[in-house]
Amino acid sequence: MLLSIQDLKVSFRMGKGVLAEAVKGVSFDVPENTTVALVGESGSGKSVTAMSILNLLPENAVRQGRVLWQGKDLLQASLPELQAMRGKDIACVFQDPMSSLNPVFNVGQQLCEPLMRHLGLSRKQALVRAEELLGEVGIPEPKRRLNSYPHEMSGGQQQRVMIAMALACEPKLLIADEPTTALDVTIQRQIIELLRKLQDKHRMSVLFISHDLGLVGELAQHVVVMRHGLVREQGASSVIFEAPKDDYTRALLACRPSLEGNPARLMVIDDHIAGKASQQHGKAKDPNAPVVLEVRGLAKSFWLKQGLFGKREFKAVQNVNFKLKKGHTLGVVGESGSGKTTMGLTLLRLHEPTGGEVIFDGQNLLKLSDSERLPMRRRIQVVFQNPYASLNPRFTIGQTLVEPMVIHGIGKDLAEREQRARTLLEKVGLDGRAFGKYPHEFSGGQRQRVAIARCLTLNPEVLVLDEAVSALDVSVQAQVLNLLKDLQDEFGLSYVFISHDLAVVRFISDEVLVMKDGVVVEQASAEQILAAPKEDYTKRLLAAIPRGYTAAA
Repeated sequence: MLLSIQDLKVSFRMGKGVLAEAVKGVSFDVPENTTVALVGESGSGKSVTAMSILNLLPENAVRQGRVLWQGKDLLQASLPELQAMRGKDIACVFQDPMSSLNPVFNVGQQLCEPLMRHLGLSRKQALVRAEELLGEVGIPEPKRRLNSYPHEMSGGQQQRVMIAMALACEPKLLIADEPTTALDVTIQRQIIELLRKLQDKHRMSVLFISHDLGLVGELAQHVVVMRHGLVREQGASSVIFEAPKDDYTRALLACRPSLEGNPARLMVIDDHIAGKASQQHGKAKDPNAPVVLEVRGLAKSFWLKQGLFGKREFKAVQNVNFKLKKGHTLGVVGESGSGKTTMGLTLLRLHEPTGGEVIFDGQNLLKLSDSERLPMRRRIQVVFQNPYASLNPRFTIGQTLVEPMVIHGIGKDLAEREQRARTLLEKVGLDGRAFGKYPHEFSGGQRQRVAIARCLTLNPEVLVLDEAVSALDVSVQAQVLNLLKDLQDEFGLSYVFISHDLAVVRFISDEVLVMKDGVVVEQASAEQILAAPKEDYTKRLLAAIPRGYTAAA
């Protein structure tokens, strides 16, 4: 057995002798040349379990139990022994490559470091090997890319660099912690196929951590399901997917949106465990609803430096047209770099447009002066992908919600504004205690609820949601999607919903735009796009979606 985790317990010292238990007696094995998946919601303890193997935990962590690596207990290993193993015998790939790659070193320097440290290669030998590694993970022009810095590469390319670094010393075990969560479906597919190919080539084992059971079913031979620091169920992928025994496993499998059609509301984990029935019918959409936003010929170009004095035009968005009705949702899908986010930010004038019109309430938003734009901005709001970056860490939640009301003159005094803020917090599923807390005291899903509540303080008519649920695990994602539907029904909100996840778009959207290279290649109802896509590009997007164990079989 390559790795055997036996009765692992991990607690964190919180001061005054208080211990917070994160992992409560976890046991499982990782055989040679096998992929074992750890699955569960955020906070289930899966990442803490994996990081315990090489003790990549904060200093206040307390580990108990046994972590046997080829028979040796790593919990008893010294720091120098662990440092010698890190990257050489056991390597890690993390969720966010941009926070894992050093921004001040180029890719070549970062790839050479483990090769020189662990294998004793010279600088020249390491560069040759680094170029080979970049080619192996599918980076085009690997020799040129050695001189690139992380910010000059796309998210998928950054993750490939991280995989190349992890594989540099040909480890026996690769720990992949949510390596594809923030990537679009086609890049996700490429990374999964790359991991599978490299595993076969190098005969290594993979410990794959994810909350996406569809993805896990295509990659893993063995699945360990965790919740609240405990193993709820484990077994062969075929058994877990075809006949799950635990209520929690069944709930995880069922709360993800489906491409085959969805109920009016997604059932969350607790609903499934409680045996509640799904709601099959929601509020019917009015086909004759008035158009609240019309976009005509929207275009955005960026000028890129070329040579010493030259520059060239990069057309990020070209000739986008659509109409958005009151109470309806327009889904915008495409790969990273397709122009969907740039389009959303341009119609809000967070990017200045190159051409086109955005007609709202009879006025072209792209022609308004700054003073004319302020009242319009109140009526069209945006929710960004990263709730960690979009909330001010120095403001309490109450201050975050009250500030926009002060700026736009909503409410007659502070007391009225605070009362409105508390009401909105309850509306998005947070109680009054949240008012005085800071963003760091909340989970990602809770922060996204705060971001939505902040938009609602201004009584908007249109929300632009830019990948607003892509970083959330399946259960929290279901809660936020249900919330968005409830708010739409209650307030008649219209959404421009930008996402790379076609299953999510299928659940929430009435109409879908498919974008590629800044151009709309297909536009139709959500049902039409998914049932009978016309463009090869749309078909490729659909084919890339993980469908679980049955697709892998």
